[in-house]
Amino acid sequence: MNHEIRSQFAALEKYIYLNSAAVSPIPKAAVDAVNSQLNDVAGHGSEHYADWIDTKNRARALLARMLNVQPEQVAFMRNTSDGFAAIANGIGWKLGDNIVSFEGEFPANFYPWRMARDRYDVELRLCPERDGRIDLDEFIGLIDSNTRVAAISAVQYASGFQADLERIGKAARGVDALFAVDIIQALGAKGFDLPSQFVDIASGASHKWLCAPEGCGMLYVSDRAREMLEPSLVGWISVETPWDFADREQPFKPNALAYESGTGASSLFYGLEQSLKLLIETGLEKIDSYLLDLTDLLCDSLAGKNYNILSSRLPGEKSGIVCVQHSNRIHCNEIAKNLQSENIIVSPRGDRLRIAPHFYNNTEDIDRLIEALPR
Repeated sequence: MNHEIRSQFAALEKYIYLNSAAVSPIPKAAVDAVNSQLNDVAGHGSEHYADWIDTKNRARALLARMLNVQPEQVAFMRNTSDGFAAIANGIGWKLGDNIVSFEGEFPANFYPWRMARDRYDVELRLCPERDGRIDLDEFIGLIDSNTRVAAISAVQYASGFQADLERIGKAARGVDALFAVDIIQALGAKGFDLPSQFVDIASGASHKWLCAPEGCGMLYVSDRAREMLEPSLVGWISVETPWDFADREQPFKPNALAYESGTGASSLFYGLEQSLKLLIETGLEKIDSYLLDLTDLLCDSLAGKNYNILSSRLPGEKSGIVCVQHSNRIHCNEIAKNLQSENIIVSPRGDRLRIAPHFYNNTEDIDRLIEALPR
């Protein structure tokens, strides 16, 4: 990617930053936007409240565009966990129901389903990892007529495995189950077409590949799913006419907006809008292709060195995340610490070293990483 994009990220002046799967740096335009809203409140109080709401709705529309859905199908939450918890608590579970998921899911996409298992006495079926991959035949084989939810990440945080969402979504739809997807490790590195992928629920957040401030979670609820669910996290703006304070019996909104319970952090939406604009203007398809090329270069550069690549690099399964292990068993914590001393930022995840470049990285960053890795 070009110098203009790199110049937006102050962290790159000091670091070789390869940790977008944890937290991405925020572009200067987003930082300036956050500060502008805070200065507005400092100087004017609530005078420009309508502008804050307009900014939030513009950010919502940009997210909807990235997901190929309607704005009213996207609710803002605090984080990914809140989204899945709100859904899990809104399903009318019955004895004999089951949930199908993956054993290595990030906890945000596990604990809400574990809660449903324990509270409602439903079965939680977990597909194992096999050689850094999920065998989708095995995963889909767990889905049956009693499945209420199939839940998976679009890209796995600890392997980078990218799932064929359309294939899983078709299987879930075939038994009238809800298909819930954690999109946090993909959105911003690529876009989605959730309707064509048969996704009913998608939850994510702003601070990874979206390069935005922490605190902007998002929850997509399809029209089909909204008809099957009761909103379980509600508040004063969840109803159809929230400013009519006297009508206490009015209905909840008929779409995802019923899950927005109250006043949000307006300054964060200002930052989110600017980060989303930068990604969209760059082009999500272009970013996706660039990251696949950059991670291919990384994997090619590791060939013949003392590192085993654990991430699938098969077409359709590879992503912007690459996980490796040292073949002589230097622990990933030690490697990450040594790299950090040289201002190269990656993440240890379990027994794996996770490398996650973004569109602000370049081939020189990969070369520097390869040179600095312990032999």
